[in-house]
Amino acid sequence: MIIQAKGIEKSFGTLKVLKGVDIQVDKGEVVAIMGASGAGKSTLLQILGTLSTPDAGTLQVDGTDVLHLGSRELSAFRNRRIGFVFQAHHLLPEFDALENVMIPALIGGTPAREAREKARRLLGEVGLSERLSHKPSELSGGEQQRVAIARRSTACSSTSATASGRRSSSSRTTLRSRPSVTGRFSCATVSSSMDSDL
Repeated sequence: MIIQAKGIEKSFGTLKVLKGVDIQVDKGEVVAIMGASGAGKSTLLQILGTLSTPDAGTLQVDGTDVLHLGSRELSAFRNRRIGFVFQAHHLLPEFDALENVMIPALIGGTPAREAREKARRLLGEVGLSERLSHKPSELSGGEQQRVAIARRSTACSSTSATASGRRSSSSRTTLRSRPSVTGRFSCATVSSSMDSDL
């Protein structure tokens, strides 16, 4: 399995958001976390993605007890094994689409030439071969989201473990088609409006 979380609890002040959540996600599985606004969906995803720590519970990602990793170890693990697609694309405005997609691979130590070739291929897979040199401000909202999906795949070529709301068919195909061969997974923020085929 890719994710195994048990008894996850999280509070903000006196508000207890997560009350002993258990979740298990197997390799290649696509999971949608749904619920009302304020139910704790984003909080759970942040914990599963190692961006936040729970107040109680255990979490293993691909057999690694991530809650006991040091800060540097956790950062390196996250870079190699976990990808994120947020509702807000979080693209860097001063870089073009190709450069934005290259960045995670470069941070992970991939040679620039290899990172560039991989970024070109991934942007082609989401239908953006003609937008490589465009900066985020020159792209539509949907195109920005597809760049974010390609960027996630640069560092983390795998099938989504958690999936989010509406996106184009090419983006949905890319999220599902990345081969899950290295025990990696991706997190995507959750929308209240889910595609019917998820």
